[in-house]
Amino acid sequence: MGIYEVTLATVVCINIILAIGLNMISGYCGQISLGHAAFYGIGAYTAALMAKAGLPGPLNLLAAMAMAGGAGVIVGLASLRVREDFLAITTMGVGFLFLGIVRQQESFLGGELGISSIPSFGLGKVEFFIMTLILAALTAAFSLYLKRSWMGFAFEAVADDEDTARMLSVDVPAYKLSAFALGTALAGLAGGLYCYFARFIVPDDFGFITSISILSMVAVGGIGSVYGVIVGAALLTLMPEFFRFISDYKLFVYGALLFVVMRFAPEGLAGLFSLLTRRAARQGGGS
Repeated sequence: MGIYEVTLATVVCINIILAIGLNMISGYCGQISLGHAAFYGIGAYTAALMAKAGLPGPLNLLAAMAMAGGAGVIVGLASLRVREDFLAITTMGVGFLFLGIVRQQESFLGGELGISSIPSFGLGKVEFFIMTLILAALTAAFSLYLKRSWMGFAFEAVADDEDTARMLSVDVPAYKLSAFALGTALAGLAGGLYCYFARFIVPDDFGFITSISILSMVAVGGIGSVYGVIVGAALLTLMPEFFRFISDYKLFVYGALLFVVMRFAPEGLAGLFSLLTRRAARQGGGS
């Protein structure tokens, strides 16, 4: 692969990690989040500041996960008191709060100018891509394992009906917080990788549009489906590159995609593929 292909593939892997993290919160546990980009930004700024201080890359990525996950737990506490639309508004507010903080902190966080000249991870572009690919694969494997574990079943119970889950002795608050902690920690990992990839970050990289983009990846791929989310993240990352004319209308296109998917295929591409497969099997059996 050339440099362009390696660069594009690296972005795809970072977005896969991001989308899988949101899928754990919204797809597994049914908690609506419209501020996922804020945790992405927390991870990026944490890793960038530590890199500028001369600390090693692996430690910085772990710190990015810890900081974003810790912030996720704090936000998750709000999910214990609010649901559905109110939770969506709360998480949206967290995103705007994050932007307000980083834009005001000019001396520490660079304000509107962001942080530039971030030291490299110490790997070449190809080696960094391979590392990102491995981390994306491990994230997907962990997500699949989690979905099929007892915790995954508990997440599903909470998503379906919290009151019934409580009657079945499921610790609903603990599982809600766990979902936020895991999902936002993965967003922090993606943010740390992004800061090393771009080596320059600004607040607008982590704004509301980015949150909508991540949500679109999950919804288009199939909320709750790991494989679907991977496809959705890859598709929506590559689409603006293959169709340059839509780059200036990305938010409009994402909004239109969300509308179409929610109207005609609410289970996303994964659900549509499953439906077509079942129909083909029935037709094959009937013949």
